[in-house]
Amino acid sequence: MSGCGTTSQVIALNGEKISSFKIDSLLKKQMDSVNMPGLSIAFINDGKIVLHRELGYSDLETKSKVDELTMFEAASLSKPVFAYFVMQQVEKGIIDLDEPLYKILPLKDLEYDDRYKLFTARMVLSHTTGLPNWHSNRPPDPSMNVPEGHTYIMFQPGTKFSYSGEAYQYLVDVLAHLLKTDHTGLARIYRKEMAEPLKMKHSYFDWNDFIKKHRATGYIQKDDNRANEPQTLKKINGFGAAGGLRTNAVSYANFIIGLMNEEGLENNSFEEMFKVQSYVDDWDDTDDWGLGIGIKKTPYGTRYMHTGSNGDYQSYFIMYRENKSGWVFLTNCNRSNELFSSLESFFRNGKLNTNK
Repeated sequence: MSGCGTTSQVIALNGEKISSFKIDSLLKKQMDSVNMPGLSIAFINDGKIVLHRELGYSDLETKSKVDELTMFEAASLSKPVFAYFVMQQVEKGIIDLDEPLYKILPLKDLEYDDRYKLFTARMVLSHTTGLPNWHSNRPPDPSMNVPEGHTYIMFQPGTKFSYSGEAYQYLVDVLAHLLKTDHTGLARIYRKEMAEPLKMKHSYFDWNDFIKKHRATGYIQKDDNRANEPQTLKKINGFGAAGGLRTNAVSYANFIIGLMNEEGLENNSFEEMFKVQSYVDDWDDTDDWGLGIGIKKTPYGTRYMHTGSNGDYQSYFIMYRENKSGWVFLTNCNRSNELFSSLESFFRNGKLNTNK
């Protein structure tokens, strides 16, 4: 185990003081219960990291332990980071949230459907383009007459919510075109203009030697015997705004702190990110969506959050802006739902066995 913070306790949302011993007990119990290989987690109070932990193994075969340098795939926790990066470009006048994207870069895959010409950056970040998450995993209904191999639009863009990673990747291409660079160049701009100022020391959209050396192996449990099966290395060379960020909990927590303290962007940009842009009908964890982030009213204040899953890597973060508290974790397996549920209630009232 590694990683003490600046204090030895965490303050729950109800004011309860949670000792590091209680936190360690919860984490050990949850990891053992699902045979979770490794975990990187950080807790935030009053806009500061008060405790972080690096637990378990980054690789079960070599018995390499998770440490403060271990890199996890953030999966869809990449999306809020990208949304902030987009808002930086909005402020510089590079892109307008409401300009049709086709005017900048046509999307050849959708030239058969003129509705795509309605797509804007705002629609992409609020998941209202009507595109599927990944069309390769969700084939269109035959009645839609979609050309073979092409993506498709499920409803009039801008009218309702439908989560889409594909839309984010289209916006990546648009930004790269505007900035006259490629995905690698875009990743460098992200490091210089966003990651470094926000103290996201180990947070990368591009593959590099540091990731190669420190990456955690991803695992999948396929049945109830809880056996962790290592997965083939995914070397993502492009700028994966939808799920390609590699980071750890401390670096990501510094991003969350940047959101809490409204660092690096103008007030109106944060207002755009945090206000309701679309309504979510069928998700338990959130009711609304801003730009890149889920929103839900709770008895403890407005909760902003995002989840992530690349299968063999899963992640969650929760943030309460009013009292500048929250947490983030990343793990290298597909069994994190139980930990999320326990942490949610634990962070609310400081008790180990409480229903949500």
